[in-house]
Amino acid sequence: MTDSDSECETILQLQQQPELLERILCSDKSELKLQQTLRSEYPQELVRAAFALCDLRTRAQTKFSKADQMWFDRQGFEQSTPEEVALHKAQRFQAAPSSVYDLCSGIGSDSLAIALQGIDVTSVDLSKPAGLRTLLNADVYGVRDRITTQQCDLRTLDLSSHWIHIDPDRRSSHRRAIRLEDYEPPLEYLQSLAQTSSAGAIKLSPASNFGGKFLDCEIELISLNGECKEATVWFGDLAGEYDWRATLLPSGYTISANPLEHYPKVGELSEFLYDPDPAIVRAGLVDTLVDELELTRLDGAEEYLTSESLVQSPAITAFRVLAVLPNNVKEMRKYFRDHPAGEIEIKCRHVPTNADQLRKKLPRKGKGRTTLFIARLQGKTHAIIAERISSS
Repeated sequence: MTDSDSECETILQLQQQPELLERILCSDKSELKLQQTLRSEYPQELVRAAFALCDLRTRAQTKFSKADQMWFDRQGFEQSTPEEVALHKAQRFQAAPSSVYDLCSGIGSDSLAIALQGIDVTSVDLSKPAGLRTLLNADVYGVRDRITTQQCDLRTLDLSSHWIHIDPDRRSSHRRAIRLEDYEPPLEYLQSLAQTSSAGAIKLSPASNFGGKFLDCEIELISLNGECKEATVWFGDLAGEYDWRATLLPSGYTISANPLEHYPKVGELSEFLYDPDPAIVRAGLVDTLVDELELTRLDGAEEYLTSESLVQSPAITAFRVLAVLPNNVKEMRKYFRDHPAGEIEIKCRHVPTNADQLRKKLPRKGKGRTTLFIARLQGKTHAIIAERISSS
C-alpha cells in the first residue's frame, strides 16, 4: 500500500468513526493523557490524524463557515483560499460555457465556491488524498453532485477550450516560495496557460514578483479584513477592462485603473491622515484612490494620505492628527510623558524603523490607544501622532 493509499484509508476511518473526533473536542483531560487513553482503544496513526484534524478545524474557524465539519491536512489548509475570497472570485465564473477546471485544487476551497454558483467543476490534483478531501468537503457544502475529481499531472490535460482556475503549489521545496519561478508548475507554464486557455484565473501570493509577468491580463489584489490575501491574474474572457484592480472584503469595495494614467498629488499634512488598504497599495492604485476621494499624499514616496475635512471610505483607515514631531526619540518620549497612552501602535512604510525597539523606549503609563506614524512629509522624516477614527 502506498503512502497516499494509507492516508486515504485513515481519512475514511476517521469519517466512519466520528465519535473519536467528538471525544477529542469534548474532553477536559490534558492532551497527553487523552492521547494515552485513546491509543489504548484506537490505532496510533488514527489517533494522531484525529488530533491533527481537530486542531486544523479549530484554526480554520475564521477561514470557513463550516470548518468544524471540513477535512484538512496542514499544507492544504494553509494554502487554501479563505471562503469569502473564493466566493468573490467564483462570481466571475458564473457565465462559464462548460465545466470549470480547478487545477492544483488542494482541499477544494475554490472548487466548492465555484460549484456553489451552480457550475460543474473538475478538481485536478496530483495528490489522491487531496481529491478525497475535496469530495468530503463537497458533501459538507452540499455540492457533491457538481464536483468531479481527477488525479493527474495537469500538464497532460488539453485545457485550451476550458475556463480554469489554478492555485500553483507555493511549497514545492518544503518552504514557502515567493518567486513565481519557484512555484510548481513554474512561471513559464502559468504564462503559457494565460495565453492558450480561453479564460481563467491564476492565484498568486500577493508578495510574489508578478509585476510585468502577465501581458494582456488583469491583476486583482484582494484583501480580507484589512489583510492582503491574494493576487489573482484574470486572463482571456475573464479579464477586466483595466490592468489592475483592488477589491476589499467584506465590504466589496473595488477600484480599478491603469495606474500610469494617474499622477501623484502631494500636499501639506492636514487635520486628517489616512492609511490605504494594503490591496490598494500593492496594486499601485494609491493615486487612483487620491483622485477618487479628493485626497493628497504626504509625500511622493509615501502611500499615507491627508485631507482638511474627514473622508470615510472602506478603502482607507482614518486618523485625526494630534501632533507632528521631529523623527527624534527624545521628542517622542517627551510627548508620551505629557500625553500618556496605554498602547502605542507604530506604523511606517518606507522609513526603516524597528517598531518593537522604538515602542520599548516610549512611556506607556496611561490608557487608550495612540498611533505613531514614522513617515516622510515632503521629503523629510517626521513622527506623526494620531488617533484612530472609528468608521461610521
